[in-house]
Amino acid sequence: MNNVIKRLVLMLIIVYAPSAMAKLNVFACEPEWGALAQELGGNALNIYTATTGKQDSHHIQARPSLFAKVRRADLLICTGAELEIGWLPLLLRKTGNGRIQPGQPGYFMATDYVRLRDKPRILDRSGGDIHAAGNPHIQTDPHNIARVAKVLAQRLAELDASNTAHYQKRYRDFSNRWKIAIQRWEKQAKVLKGLSIVVHHKSWIYLERWLGLKEIATLEPKPGIPPSSRHLAGVLNQLKHRPAKMVIYAAYQDSRPADWLSQKAGIPAVVLPFTVGGTTEARDLFTLFDDTLKRLRDAIK
Repeated sequence: MNNVIKRLVLMLIIVYAPSAMAKLNVFACEPEWGALAQELGGNALNIYTATTGKQDSHHIQARPSLFAKVRRADLLICTGAELEIGWLPLLLRKTGNGRIQPGQPGYFMATDYVRLRDKPRILDRSGGDIHAAGNPHIQTDPHNIARVAKVLAQRLAELDASNTAHYQKRYRDFSNRWKIAIQRWEKQAKVLKGLSIVVHHKSWIYLERWLGLKEIATLEPKPGIPPSSRHLAGVLNQLKHRPAKMVIYAAYQDSRPADWLSQKAGIPAVVLPFTVGGTTEARDLFTLFDDTLKRLRDAIK
């Protein structure tokens, strides 16, 4: 009897081991793309996310653990548009993983599938952190997430053809739930339309366009340049002539400039998750926007 049981166990190992070994290794540069891959792939993927919601993706160290993950990756999912230019090219060059190099099926940049906005007219690095292709922070508009999801599901099926039906089913399910969620969010956001805001960094143009918010000032004198006391005083003076309803900043950014302006101008400072994991409440893509809308709505009550 023991021999029969052993043979059955061995057969089960033989049957199920290949499927486990066949999981795609996904390297996601940002939490939103790791979360999207999870929605579309589920247990067919091994997903590693290189950054957290409390980190600025512009400035990441190419640490040894990242090299190891990139070396094993079958699919690289990043934002692109030079957001990761300070660290991703080094990882790709040093690891030499041919599966995820530019031009290969395993190389996926989300901004390739979305219309980018805020393209600079003049390329001059003295203007701060300027992205030649346009503003890369596309994840703050759920319609952009939907556009990326459609193409990413197709790419997963291309790389893992044996699981095509699995990816198609999960994409249909996600797409249906996402459309319903967008309708709910847009209904909730009607009270925000036309509100004037101050932002810490030029991170929110897609959110602003989606919700109809009006950005009237930034705490940074130039993109990526820390706010100076002189510039903050200028913003405060500007608000005397053109008031704002709130100042918003991302969870990974220094809260002190926003808090200073909030106190001086008498407007709320609102921290938004910006990506999955930016706040305790933003646990996945759905709760990311749930929490974002709640925080904005609470600020005007």
